[in-house]
Amino acid sequence: MVATVYHAELAEAQADPVLAALLGRSDASAPFDRLDWLALMAETCLPGTRCVIAVARDGDAVAALPLCRTPDGFAPLGNWYSFFARPLCNDKDRAPALLAALTRSLAAAGAVHLAPMPEQEAEALTAAFRASGWIGTIEPCDTNHILELGGRSFDAYWAGRPGALRETVRRKGARGVVNLRIETAFSEADWDAYEAIYARSWKPEEGNPAFLRAFAMAESEAGALRMGMAEIEGQPVAAQFWTVEGGTAWIHKLAHDEAARQHSPGTLLTAALFRHVIDNDRVHTVDFGTGDNPYKRDWMEAARPRYALAFYRPAAISHWPQLAKLAARRVLRPRAPASLVSPQAAG
Repeated sequence: MVATVYHAELAEAQADPVLAALLGRSDASAPFDRLDWLALMAETCLPGTRCVIAVARDGDAVAALPLCRTPDGFAPLGNWYSFFARPLCNDKDRAPALLAALTRSLAAAGAVHLAPMPEQEAEALTAAFRASGWIGTIEPCDTNHILELGGRSFDAYWAGRPGALRETVRRKGARGVVNLRIETAFSEADWDAYEAIYARSWKPEEGNPAFLRAFAMAESEAGALRMGMAEIEGQPVAAQFWTVEGGTAWIHKLAHDEAARQHSPGTLLTAALFRHVIDNDRVHTVDFGTGDNPYKRDWMEAARPRYALAFYRPAAISHWPQLAKLAARRVLRPRAPASLVSPQAAG
Protein backbone atom coordinates (compact mmCIF):
# COMPACT_ATOMS: atom_id res chain seq x y z
CA MET A 1 0.00 0.00 0.00
CA VAL A 2 1.27 3.47 -0.91
CA ALA A 3 -0.40 6.10 1.23
CA THR A 4 -0.63 9.80 0.51
CA VAL A 5 0.26 11.70 3.68
CA TYR A 6 -0.28 15.39 4.37
CA HIS A 7 -1.12 17.86 7.12
CA ALA A 8 -4.39 19.67 6.37
CA GLU A 9 -5.37 23.01 7.79
CA LEU A 10 -8.82 22.86 9.39
CA ALA A 11 -10.42 24.82 6.55
CA GLU A 12 -8.86 22.46 4.02
CA ALA A 13 -10.25 19.46 5.89
CA GLN A 14 -13.76 20.89 5.65
CA ALA A 15 -13.41 21.11 1.86
CA ASP A 16 -12.44 17.42 1.56
CA PRO A 17 -15.68 15.32 1.43
CA VAL A 18 -14.05 12.10 2.68
CA LEU A 19 -12.24 13.82 5.52
CA ALA A 20 -15.26 15.95 6.41
CA ALA A 21 -17.38 12.79 6.62
CA LEU A 22 -14.83 11.09 8.89
CA LEU A 23 -14.81 14.13 11.17
CA GLY A 24 -18.52 14.86 10.96
CA ARG A 25 -21.59 14.16 13.09
CA SER A 26 -22.93 10.63 12.62
CA ASP A 27 -24.71 7.78 14.37
CA ALA A 28 -21.39 6.78 15.92
CA SER A 29 -19.60 10.11 16.37
CA ALA A 30 -18.39 11.84 19.52
CA PRO A 31 -18.22 15.62 19.95
CA PHE A 32 -14.45 15.63 20.44
CA ASP A 33 -13.80 14.05 17.02
CA ARG A 34 -15.84 16.51 15.02
CA LEU A 35 -14.32 19.15 12.79
CA ASP A 36 -16.66 21.84 14.11
CA TRP A 37 -15.55 21.10 17.69
CA LEU A 38 -11.89 21.16 16.60
CA ALA A 39 -12.31 24.44 14.72
CA LEU A 40 -14.05 26.07 17.70
CA MET A 41 -11.34 24.74 20.01
CA ALA A 42 -8.60 26.16 17.79
CA GLU A 43 -10.31 29.53 17.50
CA THR A 44 -11.27 30.14 21.12
CA CYS A 45 -8.89 28.04 23.23
CA LEU A 46 -5.73 27.82 21.12
CA PRO A 47 -5.41 31.15 19.31
CA GLY A 48 -2.06 31.58 17.61
CA THR A 49 -1.34 27.85 17.73
CA ARG A 50 -0.80 25.92 14.50
CA CYS A 51 -3.63 23.37 14.44
CA VAL A 52 -3.72 20.72 11.72
CA ILE A 53 -5.19 17.35 10.82
CA ALA A 54 -2.47 14.80 10.03
CA VAL A 55 -3.93 12.64 7.27
CA ALA A 56 -2.93 9.40 5.56
CA ARG A 57 -4.96 8.21 2.55
CA ASP A 58 -5.03 5.22 0.28
CA GLY A 59 -7.85 5.52 -2.20
CA ASP A 60 -11.09 5.72 -0.23
CA ALA A 61 -9.39 4.70 3.05
CA VAL A 62 -8.32 7.55 5.29
CA ALA A 63 -6.84 7.98 8.77
CA ALA A 64 -6.72 11.31 10.58
CA LEU A 65 -5.20 12.65 13.79
CA PRO A 66 -5.98 16.22 14.97
CA LEU A 67 -2.87 17.92 16.36
CA CYS A 68 -1.44 21.25 17.41
CA ARG A 69 2.20 22.24 17.12
CA THR A 70 3.94 23.30 20.34
CA PRO A 71 7.56 24.16 21.20
CA ASP A 72 7.91 20.59 22.51
CA GLY A 73 6.55 18.90 19.38
CA PHE A 74 3.01 17.79 18.55
CA ALA A 75 0.19 17.70 21.10
CA PRO A 76 -3.50 16.80 20.75
CA LEU A 77 -5.88 19.40 19.39
CA GLY A 78 -7.82 19.57 22.63
CA ASN A 79 -7.79 20.64 26.27
CA TRP A 80 -9.65 19.98 29.55
CA TYR A 81 -13.01 20.11 27.74
CA SER A 82 -12.03 17.11 25.59
CA PHE A 83 -12.95 13.73 27.07
CA PHE A 84 -10.27 12.12 24.91
CA ALA A 85 -7.94 12.51 21.94
CA ARG A 86 -7.65 9.79 19.32
CA PRO A 87 -6.95 8.98 15.68
CA LEU A 88 -9.87 8.10 13.40
CA CYS A 89 -9.91 5.71 10.45
CA ASN A 90 -12.70 4.61 8.13
CA ASP A 91 -11.11 1.25 7.23
CA LYS A 92 -10.23 -1.14 10.07
CA ASP A 93 -8.19 -3.49 7.88
CA ARG A 94 -6.00 -0.74 6.44
CA ALA A 95 -5.74 1.24 9.67
CA PRO A 96 -2.33 -0.17 10.80
CA ALA A 97 -0.58 0.78 7.56
CA LEU A 98 -2.31 4.17 7.40
CA LEU A 99 -1.42 5.02 11.00
CA ALA A 100 2.20 3.97 10.43
CA ALA A 101 2.39 6.29 7.44
CA LEU A 102 0.75 9.04 9.46
CA THR A 103 3.22 8.74 12.36
CA ARG A 104 6.16 8.84 9.93
CA SER A 105 4.89 12.20 8.73
CA LEU A 106 5.35 13.61 12.25
CA ALA A 107 9.10 12.92 12.37
CA ALA A 108 10.17 16.53 11.83
CA ALA A 109 8.60 17.55 15.15
CA GLY A 110 10.88 15.18 17.04
CA ALA A 111 8.33 14.50 19.78
CA VAL A 112 4.63 13.74 20.16
CA HIS A 113 2.65 13.82 23.43
CA LEU A 114 -0.96 12.62 23.30
CA ALA A 115 -3.47 12.25 26.15
CA PRO A 116 -5.97 11.21 27.32
CA MET A 117 -6.45 8.41 24.82
CA PRO A 118 -8.82 5.40 24.86
CA GLU A 119 -7.07 2.04 25.20
CA GLN A 120 -7.82 0.63 21.76
CA GLU A 121 -6.67 3.73 19.90
CA ALA A 122 -3.66 4.14 22.22
CA GLU A 123 -2.49 0.61 21.45
CA ALA A 124 -3.03 1.06 17.71
CA LEU A 125 -1.11 4.33 17.66
CA THR A 126 1.66 2.88 19.81
CA ALA A 127 2.11 0.08 17.28
CA ALA A 128 2.22 2.68 14.49
CA PHE A 129 4.89 4.73 16.29
CA ARG A 130 6.93 1.57 16.83
CA ALA A 131 6.65 0.61 13.18
CA SER A 132 7.85 4.03 12.04
CA GLY A 133 10.94 4.29 14.24
CA TRP A 134 9.81 6.24 17.31
CA ILE A 135 10.78 5.45 20.91
CA GLY A 136 8.50 6.22 23.82
CA THR A 137 5.99 5.25 26.48
CA ILE A 138 2.32 4.42 26.81
CA GLU A 139 1.03 4.74 30.37
CA PRO A 140 -2.32 5.09 32.18
CA CYS A 141 -3.01 8.74 32.98
CA ASP A 142 -6.70 9.07 33.88
CA THR A 143 -9.99 7.22 34.42
CA ASN A 144 -13.24 7.36 32.48
CA HIS A 145 -16.47 6.30 34.23
CA ILE A 146 -19.27 5.03 31.99
CA LEU A 147 -22.66 3.37 32.12
CA GLU A 148 -23.57 0.80 29.46
CA LEU A 149 -27.29 0.22 29.57
CA GLY A 150 -27.73 -2.90 27.48
CA GLY A 151 -31.32 -1.98 26.65
CA ARG A 152 -32.40 -1.28 30.23
CA SER A 153 -35.05 1.28 31.11
CA PHE A 154 -34.34 3.96 33.68
CA ASP A 155 -36.33 2.06 36.31
CA ALA A 156 -34.26 -1.09 35.74
CA TYR A 157 -31.05 0.93 35.92
CA TRP A 158 -32.23 2.82 39.01
CA ALA A 159 -33.02 -0.38 40.89
CA GLY A 160 -29.32 -1.19 40.82
CA ARG A 161 -28.14 2.12 42.30
CA PRO A 162 -26.88 2.31 45.91
CA GLY A 163 -29.68 2.42 48.45
CA ALA A 164 -28.45 5.68 49.98
CA LEU A 165 -28.59 7.44 46.60
CA ARG A 166 -32.10 6.15 45.82
CA GLU A 167 -33.32 7.16 49.27
CA THR A 168 -31.88 10.67 48.91
CA VAL A 169 -33.68 11.16 45.61
CA ARG A 170 -36.93 9.71 46.99
CA ARG A 171 -36.88 11.75 50.19
CA LYS A 172 -35.68 15.08 48.80
CA GLY A 173 -37.88 14.76 45.73
CA ALA A 174 -40.99 14.08 47.84
CA ARG A 175 -40.56 17.38 49.66
CA GLY A 176 -41.35 19.29 46.46
CA VAL A 177 -38.89 22.07 47.31
CA VAL A 178 -36.80 21.70 44.13
CA ASN A 179 -38.35 22.27 40.72
CA LEU A 180 -36.63 20.46 37.85
CA ARG A 181 -36.73 21.03 34.11
CA ILE A 182 -34.75 19.76 31.13
CA GLU A 183 -34.38 21.96 28.08
CA THR A 184 -33.28 20.97 24.58
CA ALA A 185 -32.96 24.50 23.19
CA PHE A 186 -30.29 26.99 24.18
CA SER A 187 -31.48 29.85 26.38
CA GLU A 188 -29.35 32.88 27.20
CA ALA A 189 -31.13 33.17 30.55
CA ASP A 190 -30.47 29.53 31.45
CA TRP A 191 -26.85 29.78 30.39
CA ASP A 192 -26.34 32.95 32.40
CA ALA A 193 -27.86 31.13 35.37
CA TYR A 194 -25.52 28.18 34.83
CA GLU A 195 -22.49 30.49 34.81
CA ALA A 196 -23.69 32.20 38.01
CA ILE A 197 -24.24 28.84 39.73
CA TYR A 198 -20.85 27.59 38.57
CA ALA A 199 -19.22 30.68 40.06
CA ARG A 200 -20.90 29.91 43.42
CA SER A 201 -20.06 26.20 43.35
CA TRP A 202 -17.05 24.24 44.57
CA LYS A 203 -15.71 24.10 41.01
CA PRO A 204 -12.48 25.84 39.93
CA GLU A 205 -12.73 28.90 37.71
CA GLU A 206 -14.10 28.05 34.27
CA GLY A 207 -11.25 27.79 31.79
CA ASN A 208 -12.89 29.24 28.68
CA PRO A 209 -16.55 30.26 29.11
CA ALA A 210 -16.78 31.58 25.53
CA PHE A 211 -15.89 28.17 24.12
CA LEU A 212 -18.42 26.34 26.26
CA ARG A 213 -21.23 28.78 25.46
CA ALA A 214 -20.55 28.60 21.72
CA PHE A 215 -20.46 24.80 21.88
CA ALA A 216 -23.78 24.69 23.76
CA MET A 217 -25.38 26.96 21.17
CA ALA A 218 -24.13 24.76 18.31
CA GLU A 219 -25.39 21.59 20.02
CA SER A 220 -28.78 23.22 20.51
CA GLU A 221 -29.01 23.92 16.78
CA ALA A 222 -28.13 20.28 16.10
CA GLY A 223 -30.79 19.02 18.53
CA ALA A 224 -28.17 17.47 20.82
CA LEU A 225 -28.37 19.81 23.84
CA ARG A 226 -29.75 18.57 27.16
CA MET A 227 -29.67 21.41 29.68
CA GLY A 228 -30.89 20.59 33.17
CA MET A 229 -31.99 23.32 35.56
CA ALA A 230 -33.02 23.04 39.23
CA GLU A 231 -34.77 25.93 40.95
CA ILE A 232 -35.99 26.73 44.47
CA GLU A 233 -38.68 29.40 44.67
CA GLY A 234 -37.81 30.48 41.14
CA GLN A 235 -34.09 30.85 41.89
CA PRO A 236 -31.71 28.58 39.88
CA VAL A 237 -29.60 26.53 42.28
CA ALA A 238 -28.18 23.76 40.08
CA ALA A 239 -27.44 23.36 36.38
CA GLN A 240 -26.05 20.62 34.18
CA PHE A 241 -24.90 20.63 30.57
CA TRP A 242 -25.16 17.32 28.69
CA THR A 243 -25.23 16.46 25.00
CA VAL A 244 -26.51 13.39 23.19
CA GLU A 245 -24.66 12.03 20.17
CA GLY A 246 -23.79 8.69 18.63
CA GLY A 247 -26.03 6.82 21.07
CA THR A 248 -24.14 8.28 24.04
CA ALA A 249 -25.08 10.92 26.59
CA TRP A 250 -22.01 13.04 27.32
CA ILE A 251 -21.94 14.77 30.73
CA HIS A 252 -19.94 17.94 30.17
CA LYS A 253 -20.65 20.19 33.14
CA LEU A 254 -22.52 20.10 36.44
CA ALA A 255 -22.65 22.63 39.24
CA HIS A 256 -24.82 23.49 42.21
CA ASP A 257 -25.04 26.37 44.64
CA GLU A 258 -23.49 25.30 47.94
CA ALA A 259 -26.09 27.38 49.81
CA ALA A 260 -28.82 24.96 48.61
CA ARG A 261 -26.90 21.79 49.33
CA GLN A 262 -29.29 20.61 52.05
CA HIS A 263 -31.97 20.12 49.35
CA SER A 264 -29.67 18.03 47.09
CA PRO A 265 -30.66 19.87 43.88
CA GLY A 266 -27.66 18.51 41.99
CA THR A 267 -28.50 14.90 42.87
CA LEU A 268 -32.17 15.34 41.94
CA LEU A 269 -31.19 16.97 38.65
CA THR A 270 -28.71 14.22 37.78
CA ALA A 271 -31.40 11.57 38.35
CA ALA A 272 -33.84 13.49 36.13
CA LEU A 273 -31.30 13.78 33.33
CA PHE A 274 -30.45 10.08 33.54
CA ARG A 275 -34.15 9.28 33.23
CA HIS A 276 -34.49 11.63 30.24
CA VAL A 277 -31.54 10.34 28.22
CA ILE A 278 -32.32 6.68 28.99
CA ASP A 279 -36.09 6.64 28.44
CA ASN A 280 -36.52 9.53 25.97
CA ASP A 281 -33.27 9.59 24.00
CA ARG A 282 -32.73 5.81 24.25
CA VAL A 283 -28.97 6.12 24.60
CA HIS A 284 -26.92 2.97 25.03
CA THR A 285 -24.12 4.65 27.00
CA VAL A 286 -23.67 7.50 29.46
CA ASP A 287 -20.13 8.93 29.64
CA PHE A 288 -19.00 10.88 32.70
CA GLY A 289 -15.74 12.08 31.15
CA THR A 290 -12.36 11.90 32.84
CA GLY A 291 -11.60 12.02 36.54
CA ASP A 292 -11.90 9.31 39.18
CA ASN A 293 -14.26 11.29 41.41
CA PRO A 294 -15.83 9.01 44.07
CA TYR A 295 -19.38 10.31 43.48
CA LYS A 296 -19.30 9.03 39.89
CA ARG A 297 -19.30 5.44 41.16
CA ASP A 298 -22.82 5.88 42.54
CA TRP A 299 -24.14 6.60 39.05
CA MET A 300 -21.89 4.57 36.76
CA GLU A 301 -21.11 0.88 36.57
CA ALA A 302 -17.73 0.66 34.85
CA ALA A 303 -14.43 2.51 34.72
CA ARG A 304 -11.79 2.30 32.03
CA PRO A 305 -8.29 3.78 31.85
CA ARG A 306 -7.17 6.57 29.60
CA TYR A 307 -3.60 6.60 28.36
CA ALA A 308 -0.81 9.10 27.73
CA LEU A 309 1.59 8.53 24.84
CA ALA A 310 5.01 10.20 24.76
CA PHE A 311 7.17 9.37 21.73
CA TYR A 312 10.50 10.72 20.48
CA ARG A 313 12.63 10.44 17.36
CA PRO A 314 16.12 9.04 18.15
CA ALA A 315 17.67 11.56 15.75
CA ALA A 316 16.09 14.57 17.49
CA ILE A 317 19.01 15.84 19.58
CA SER A 318 16.87 18.21 21.63
CA HIS A 319 14.93 15.24 22.97
CA TRP A 320 17.93 13.09 23.95
CA PRO A 321 17.44 13.92 27.67
CA GLN A 322 13.97 12.34 27.52
CA LEU A 323 15.36 9.35 25.66
CA ALA A 324 18.10 9.01 28.29
CA LYS A 325 15.45 8.91 31.03
CA LEU A 326 13.61 6.18 29.16
CA ALA A 327 16.83 4.20 28.83
CA ALA A 328 17.53 4.65 32.55
CA ARG A 329 14.11 3.29 33.42
CA ARG A 330 14.92 0.14 31.50
CA VAL A 331 18.27 -0.28 33.23
CA LEU A 332 17.00 0.38 36.75
CA ARG A 333 14.10 -2.06 36.59
CA PRO A 334 14.60 -5.85 36.64
CA ARG A 335 12.44 -6.17 33.55
CA ALA A 336 11.66 -3.66 30.86
CA PRO A 337 8.22 -2.22 31.62
CA ALA A 338 5.47 -2.99 29.16
CA SER A 339 4.97 0.76 28.76
CA LEU A 340 8.42 1.28 27.23
CA VAL A 341 8.24 0.68 23.51
CA SER A 342 10.82 0.99 20.78
CA PRO A 343 11.39 -0.31 17.25
CA GLN A 344 13.74 -2.94 18.68
CA ALA A 345 11.15 -4.12 21.19
CA ALA A 346 8.53 -4.41 18.50
CA GLY A 347 10.01 -7.61 17.19
